[in-house]
Amino acid sequence: MAGALLLLAHLLIVGWLTLRPLDVPWVTAANLEPLAGIRAQLALGPPEALRRIGGGLLLLAPLGVLLPMAGGRLMASPWVSLARTVAAGALLSLGIELLQTGVPGRVLDVDSLLLNTSGVVIAHLAVVPMGRARLRRHRLYPTPGGRGRGPGTRKGGGPEDESPRVLREDAAQGSTPTITRVGIAP
Repeated sequence: MAGALLLLAHLLIVGWLTLRPLDVPWVTAANLEPLAGIRAQLALGPPEALRRIGGGLLLLAPLGVLLPMAGGRLMASPWVSLARTVAAGALLSLGIELLQTGVPGRVLDVDSLLLNTSGVVIAHLAVVPMGRARLRRHRLYPTPGGRGRGPGTRKGGGPEDESPRVLREDAAQGSTPTITRVGIAP
C-alpha cells in the first residue's frame, strides 16, 4: 500500500514538472535522432551537461524502485522484474513525451526517453535485487526479537536449524486440477 501511494505521489510530481506549459520566446524542433540532444548537451560544457543529463536520468529513476515495491512480489525473478520495470518505465516516459507535444513550449525529445529509461534501469539494478534478497533472508530466518538472521547462524548456540520456514508462496497448494474428458458426439 505504501509503495502504491509513493508511486502515485511521484507520478503526480513528474506530471506537474513535465506537463506544465513553458513561457519561452521560441521552441526548438523535435529531436527524433537518438543521442543528438545528448551530444549537444555535452557541447555546452561539463556543468551544464551534468545538470541536464543528470536531470533526465533522475526524473523517472524512482520508478525503478517504486514499481516493484507497489507490485509487492518478494519472490520474483530478478530478470523478469527488471524487464517488467523497464518496460513500464519506458512506456510511462513515452506517454509523457507524447503528451508534451500538446503542451505549449514542450517538444518531443527521443533522448529524454533514453535518459529516463536508463535512470529506471540504474535505480532498479542498484536497489531492488539487494533489497529483495535482504527481505527474503529476514522472512526465511526470523529471530524471536523480530530481526532476521542470515543462513548459517545458530539459534542460541545449539545445532543449526535444519528446516528453514517455507514462504506461503512456495508451500504446496495441493494436487493439480484435471479436466475430465468429454466424448465427441457423432
